Amino acid sequence: MSIIIVDDNATNQIIIKAILNKEGYEDLKIASSAMELYDLLDIDSECTAETNVDLILMDMMMPEIDGLEACKRILQVERFKDVPIIFVTALGDSNKMAEALDAGASDYVMKPINKMELLARIRSSLRLKQEIDWHKERDKQMKAKLELAKKVQRNVLSQPINDDNIAVNAVYQPSSELAGDFYAWYRIEESRYGVILLDMMGHGISSSLVCMYISSVLKDTIKRITEPDLVMQELNRYMNQLYKKEELLNYYFTAIYLVLDTKNRIIEYVNAGHPPGKVLAGGQVTLLTEGCCAIGLFDRIEIQKGVIPYDEPMKIFLYTDGLSESIGDDEANLDSLIEHLAREEPSEHASIVSGFVSEYNNEIQKDDICLVMIETK
Repeated sequence: MSIIIVDDNATNQIIIKAILNKEGYEDLKIASSAMELYDLLDIDSECTAETNVDLILMDMMMPEIDGLEACKRILQVERFKDVPIIFVTALGDSNKMAEALDAGASDYVMKPINKMELLARIRSSLRLKQEIDWHKERDKQMKAKLELAKKVQRNVLSQPINDDNIAVNAVYQPSSELAGDFYAWYRIEESRYGVILLDMMGHGISSSLVCMYISSVLKDTIKRITEPDLVMQELNRYMNQLYKKEELLNYYFTAIYLVLDTKNRIIEYVNAGHPPGKVLAGGQVTLLTEGCCAIGLFDRIEIQKGVIPYDEPMKIFLYTDGLSESIGDDEANLDSLIEHLAREEPSEHASIVSGFVSEYNNEIQKDDICLVMIETK
């Protein structure tokens, strides 16, 4: 335990140091003024490393800078904000003691020093410091694990496709939490492609884990079954396996899954409670609205598959509600964004989306933003 004793009286320094040494506290440093304390702490340094100071014992009345001012100055520095400060003072003024505690001090001891009282208050403050340090270390480890989870989650997302038949790209701007959005696409046959965009209920660890669970079964499901309505039925079955009667809320997700047949020029799709995707072809816009309720809400669901034939190259835009919400839930804004994206190369899409979001939303991003664009050739 590292303790700093701050007192302008050499006798008090010796007494306190002797008491602490006898109790086994050996890592002790002495300062005779607030300025000496600042030098010991290197208080003006921009270093962000964790401090190795566990406790400061400080006299209230000192020349030039008194203990109250020194206490406030130290606790304003991020790396020292959790260091307990115990005032050791001869002042018996209750108003001054209240002022000391308001300044951030954890405790105080009156002079002349009572050995047992001083040691008891030191032990109490050090226990509190250990508890704070434990929680800080635990939070640090949790943040590291969450960052790893984010990397794993992003690495399972599909990479862009650009072959002789089709080009598929995505813009993905996750919020600060673990994402609940997921997209994937697979080449089912030479001229058939399966594409899905889903938005899992909620955010955080549980939603992310459920999302990863669905991603683990998705490829096999799409390639084995292929038909959009049957794929959704199978995903609903998987989601219902997670349901527990003692839980008040089911996990569920909204999604659009489509199969694009570039040889026969046909789109088959199911919209499961998701914002409708838009098909741009021949100057016309077709909404992907046919489908069913969200996946995972019920044991059995009725699905209406949508079918759209096309004769010329077309573009499909799928998006999650995080995108529409971030630009004000205004259909005109969304149409303007999609028209802009349709004219530009995919390499420009991320900056275009960011620009629209910045224009219409000054708040911190609360939801994942995801957009998938499919273009036939």
